[in-house]
Amino acid sequence: MKVILTEDVKNLGKKGDVLEVKDGYAKNALFPKKLAVEATPAAINKRKLEQKAEDKKKQEDLDNATKIKEVINDKKITIPIKTGEGGKVFGSVTTKEIADSIKDVFNIIVDKKKIQLSNPIKAIGAMNVTIKLHPQIVAQIVVETTGM
Repeated sequence: MKVILTEDVKNLGKKGDVLEVKDGYAKNALFPKKLAVEATPAAINKRKLEQKAEDKKKQEDLDNATKIKEVINDKKITIPIKTGEGGKVFGSVTTKEIADSIKDVFNIIVDKKKIQLSNPIKAIGAMNVTIKLHPQIVAQIVVETTGM
């Protein structure tokens, strides 16, 4: 029997795969758990339409990430940080503050989780920060901290 998987099934296949399985396995294991549907012509056509929509969404995400990279790549943002006597820094600059600063300067929303910062910035000066906008697109931005 031909089935279309609606979920990833270990040792069988990934969501959307059209597979040939034994009738008993399909009727007793896959269908009751809603892990698969029968591969009727209507179901196959529906899967093709879903795949097209999924591909279009992925392409839009890639295009959006490319546009954001063109705007912010190799640019510089300045973030003030509280300092005491002798340049001692109080607190640190986190990914949230970097994301907020990018929003203020470039009017672009970047998820703070996409900003790759191994440790919070706890010094005055300039530092290169990597932003992973998309699995294929990575931007670099210079974050300069100044005392206040």
